[in-house]
Amino acid sequence: MSLLTRQEGLAGTAAAVPAGSARRMRWWTPYAFLAPYLVLFAVFMVLPIGFGFYTSLHEWDISLPAKPFVGLENYAELFDPSSVDGSRFWMAMRATGIFTVFSVPLLILVPLLVALMMNGRFRGRNLYRAVYFAPYVLGVAVVGFVWRYLLDGNIGLVNHYLGLDVQWTTDVPPAWIALIGVTVWWTLGLNAVIFLAGLQDIPRELYEAAMVDGAGPLARFRSVTLPGLRPVMVFVVNATILASANMFGQSYLITAGAPADQTKTAIYLIAETGLRRFDMGTASAMSFILAGFLMCASALVFGAFRDRRKR
Repeated sequence: MSLLTRQEGLAGTAAAVPAGSARRMRWWTPYAFLAPYLVLFAVFMVLPIGFGFYTSLHEWDISLPAKPFVGLENYAELFDPSSVDGSRFWMAMRATGIFTVFSVPLLILVPLLVALMMNGRFRGRNLYRAVYFAPYVLGVAVVGFVWRYLLDGNIGLVNHYLGLDVQWTTDVPPAWIALIGVTVWWTLGLNAVIFLAGLQDIPRELYEAAMVDGAGPLARFRSVTLPGLRPVMVFVVNATILASANMFGQSYLITAGAPADQTKTAIYLIAETGLRRFDMGTASAMSFILAGFLMCASALVFGAFRDRRKR
């Protein structure tokens, strides 16, 4: 069949279709496509959040049948520093803040430097990328148990090979150095890969134009790389803050909250309150207070980057 014959056949088929039928759509068609996602979102997000808030308004002991309504009493007790739960909660929030403040800058700068190196052209580049990303595929249980023995103050290989006598898991600040260092080693690969994808999306023409204008490496990084990475940077900074504020496994497995609960984070305390003490009402209230702080932090991140774009 010749090309002309095929074109005539396609034209005849198109003419046979009533005009405007391709644009005809039922009003419920978009909702039909959205329905699977909306159902899953409602079942796994909206309903748990609603039930969690409902639980926070009750004295909810999972081992007892009676669960009396107490209103905002659980929240009021947490905001009372003189109460037992309030003092423990804000100590855990302080630990969460310490970990977040010191880990987030490292989890931004170190992966960015790694991504800049991985973006170059050299032999073994793929192996280099795999080596940095490999720790991230490990589960937190594997990472926690391995590093707990490596950092043990008595039999750990870290003290043995470095000739130190430091209690990495039972003293502060060594415990914080251990937790932050392990977390950076474990998770920097993910942020590095995200930064690498952002770097590869920056047009080469911009770097060439900057070089023609006489811009050096530092000037090109400041005027081309950073602006090009801004959308990626917003995502990485926000996601890293949320992940750091939700740190649990490292503290639970490496330090067990020692010494004297100084490294027990908010998520650690929430899990302990709800699952070990069976006080789900207080644990739910803690979760919503923590969520409120994280929402404020996210708003500040988006606001800061939006202000920079306006300038």
